[in-house]
Amino acid sequence: MKMGKVQSSMYGLCLVSSIALNLLFLRNLYYEGVGVGGKWKKLSWSQRAAAEAEAVAAVSCSGHGRAYLDGLLVDGYPVCECHNCFGGPDCSVLSPDCPADADGGDPLFLEPFWIQHAASSAILVAGWHRMSYTFDGKTTISKELEKSIRRVHSVAKNAITDGRYIVFGVGSTQLLNAAVYALSPENSSSPAKVVAATPYFPVYEIQTEYFRSVDFKFQGDANLWKNRSMDANVSMIEFVTSPNNPDCQLNKAVLEGPSVKTIHDRAYYWPHFTAIPAPADDDLMIFTISKLTGHAGSRFGWALVKDETVYQRMLQYIQTSELGVSRDTQLRAAKLLKVVLDGDEREIFEFSYKAMSERWEKLRTTLSMLRGRFSIQEIPPQFCTFFQQVRGPSPAYAWLKCEREEDEDCYAVLRAANIIGRKGTRFGVNNRHVRLSLLRSQNDFELLLNRLRKLVSEEDGAKIM
Repeated sequence: MKMGKVQSSMYGLCLVSSIALNLLFLRNLYYEGVGVGGKWKKLSWSQRAAAEAEAVAAVSCSGHGRAYLDGLLVDGYPVCECHNCFGGPDCSVLSPDCPADADGGDPLFLEPFWIQHAASSAILVAGWHRMSYTFDGKTTISKELEKSIRRVHSVAKNAITDGRYIVFGVGSTQLLNAAVYALSPENSSSPAKVVAATPYFPVYEIQTEYFRSVDFKFQGDANLWKNRSMDANVSMIEFVTSPNNPDCQLNKAVLEGPSVKTIHDRAYYWPHFTAIPAPADDDLMIFTISKLTGHAGSRFGWALVKDETVYQRMLQYIQTSELGVSRDTQLRAAKLLKVVLDGDEREIFEFSYKAMSERWEKLRTTLSMLRGRFSIQEIPPQFCTFFQQVRGPSPAYAWLKCEREEDEDCYAVLRAANIIGRKGTRFGVNNRHVRLSLLRSQNDFELLLNRLRKLVSEEDGAKIM
């Protein structure tokens, strides 16, 4: 699909101006040189790639979208990919009837942080970068990245890494099933029963059932298996999500006993989403960069594993399915963690906590004006070892409940108000609950508040009549 001549000309003028400015910058950089090993060296093959990246980054999308190096071209020029509900050549046109999307977990609230750190977080990759399957012909894991992961946990005070093995995965999603595989008995006549306390993250059920393994099977709510007398030969694997997705509570294991093994999903156990009462010291903990830095699209996660046999089985799973995580992904993850760790190590956590706590307070205040029609989870203030003080809530999600007796389908109630959430049944509970994401872009969050405020005005208007 092509744009009109006027729009194309506008793109061309904008792009030419952007390229001219960036080429001027690069020309100065070329003559000034760059530091390499304490010396200065002129730029050569990297100039064109840098110019392309700068030019695309400079394309104006009115603050409601972005142009990308791998995005679409119109008449040879990169075009804006607009945020939800915005359109037009520069994403400046708001669709008035567009629904507020509070469904997905894209952590785009962190985009402003990375714009502030554009220079230090950028990567320019040579065409011959890491063409081999392995690092040094031996391993698929970057040792420098592993060191950075151990260090970032030390800074955040959220997990003990001493004496732990580290497994890399394609996001935390791949690691979840790798852990189930590693903890399941081999050649057993009875498959392991995989459970999670409701409300639980839907992927546990979806992924476990998808692979249809003879070694494990999803068996629903962990609470239903509590205090049951079970055959000692039957293995139980419990997902413990802390903070929980969707209600953001600091969950603990429901089941205990010699036949019970646990997988601790710690994706949100960072100082910007929850108080850190103590470093996590679980046998198997899974984290993801998407909830640390916001880079969900990079698909990178890691597991901290205490038992060597479990580690080896998880590693076997990853190696068999993917031959390890992309070397390019590991390079980007290493660069992002370098930004987090260099300079002010607290900056990203303080930035993110401020953003999320403010969103939570605005949402809570808005819902309070609906006078009991909806409720959200209670998260009490708690002492945080990272901030060294008692701090309030800053959850990734609001676990909203429709309180009126007639509002049995809360998802439908919100949908009628032009708000898209995620149904309670997706999390193993009834439809009186809906999960609302607070992670998305500022545009999405503001639209959510506007839709809720419209509900307030409509209710007030009905009472006056």
